[in-house]
Amino acid sequence: MKRHEPRIECQIPCLQSISEGNAEVGPRSLRKRLSLALKRCLSSRMKRTIKTYLNRLIDLFPRVSGRGKVSSVPATNLTTTSLKAGDLVRVRSREEIQATLSYWGEFRGCVFLEYMWPYCDTTQRVLKPMRRFFDERDYRVKKCKGIVLLEGVLCHGTPVFGRCDRACFFFWREEWLEKLT
Repeated sequence: MKRHEPRIECQIPCLQSISEGNAEVGPRSLRKRLSLALKRCLSSRMKRTIKTYLNRLIDLFPRVSGRGKVSSVPATNLTTTSLKAGDLVRVRSREEIQATLSYWGEFRGCVFLEYMWPYCDTTQRVLKPMRRFFDERDYRVKKCKGIVLLEGVLCHGTPVFGRCDRACFFFWREEWLEKLT
């Protein structure tokens, strides 16, 4: 008697058609189609330039941006030091970090995620400084400066998507950290 083996299928039924490029894409609004077309035809330098000008424009209207009088700590007081693996650092206070963030919650291209707030005012050890990383959105290796990884400070998932076992490191700008001697 021949035993029937269970047929193993992927949890995502359309994965095969996605990999072959035949997947059905739902209807997109005109705004979404225009946004995608602009993203495809603009260079990364042009995107950065547009975002910089938008940041400046939004910062002119503190009430709209929600950044009016966030902190008495000026962002210019945050100095950078070249951090090395093994250095002890203190993650700056919430007010100091908020003073550096743009309308989109980023500083010099690095986003401060809401899951990083609990680490404010804690002492951490630098795992290593970052020089390049693989950006999965663009499928490119990108160069960076002034970003470090901290030992044991990992993402374990989000409330929206749930638990994640990948354990990605958070990227920390050196301006958000204070070197302890």
